[in-house]
Amino acid sequence: MSSAATEPLDSRPPALVHPAPRGWTSHLIADGSVLLVLGLWWLAARHFGPVILPNPLDVGRDLIALFTKPDLLWHVGASTLRVAVSVLAALLLGGGLAVLARAVPVLEEVILGRVLVLLNSFPSVGWAILAVIWFGVSTPSVIFVQVMILIPFCLINIAEGLVEIDRELAEMAESFTRNRMRIFIRVLLPLMMPYVVAALRVSYGIAWKIALVSELFGATSGLGYLMIQAETVADASRVFSTSFAIVALFTLGDKLAIEPLARRFAANRGNPS
Repeated sequence: MSSAATEPLDSRPPALVHPAPRGWTSHLIADGSVLLVLGLWWLAARHFGPVILPNPLDVGRDLIALFTKPDLLWHVGASTLRVAVSVLAALLLGGGLAVLARAVPVLEEVILGRVLVLLNSFPSVGWAILAVIWFGVSTPSVIFVQVMILIPFCLINIAEGLVEIDRELAEMAESFTRNRMRIFIRVLLPLMMPYVVAALRVSYGIAWKIALVSELFGATSGLGYLMIQAETVADASRVFSTSFAIVALFTLGDKLAIEPLARRFAANRGNPS
């Protein structure tokens, strides 16, 4: 047998294998692209005027004001708190439904075949209108809308994690103890954590996307409330600044909280302790 037969084959054509740019080159390209977009934005703003397209410097000043002026920072904090509560509640409810479907096989079709389909297809605007009818214009109304929209994403990810759990490992754990809660906490939960973190990341991003919509309908505070106020007076700078504030808040939460969790549980995947 020739040595070539024992070598792994790469099915990709050599011409299609390109190393990704690394180091200062990739950062230079990324930063240069941002500066180019800002330059084009500045030129376009001079042509269209502040009502149609505000100057990026004006948007930047208003963005700084959102995070420095107490009366505006209050709205930023309100939106952030609602998103955090909504994501955690959706994780608990969606994860609970996934575990229930796995633990009680007779409920699997009910949860995954009926409840999931309903929650996954129910329109977001419908939840928003119902929330205002049921809870009025209030923080519970906003949180309700976000939770109902986020539950399907958490349910799908965590249910997939439960399916992927090594059954032999679970059976081995049962041979050491019959305490199902202990098995879940010490063995199954660590194996599920990569999927929980994936659900957290998806839900966190979507929560910020729908935060404005839910606050437009049912809040008297928050970034969505600021945006609807800006719309009534045609303040395009405030619309841009609130949108970029969400980008900044999402990036901050993702980098400081979600990415460290993802690295930790990716390193421990398949090695519960």
